[in-house]
Amino acid sequence: MAPSRRDEQDGVRFSYEEDLVTAIDIETGVAATGKSKAEALAELADALTLHEGGGEEIEDEDAFLREIGLDPEEVTTEQMPPWSE
Repeated sequence: MAPSRRDEQDGVRFSYEEDLVTAIDIETGVAATGKSKAEALAELADALTLHEGGGEEIEDEDAFLREIGLDPEEVTTEQMPPWSE
């Protein structure tokens, strides 16, 4: 595994690991990943919109999790994301 590296620009910290780039908004801690810096930033913009209350409300969280391929029994909100450690 190649070592990861980090850099910071304009309120966003970037972390690079193998073929993924993670963009982390320093102020909120919201993060998103992509295969390039541009893709990670686009995903971060969407994530920040949702963090700030934008987007559509999810009526049935369990059904949504199953729809995106996750088992609702295995998803917890108590877990800290790895970038916050």
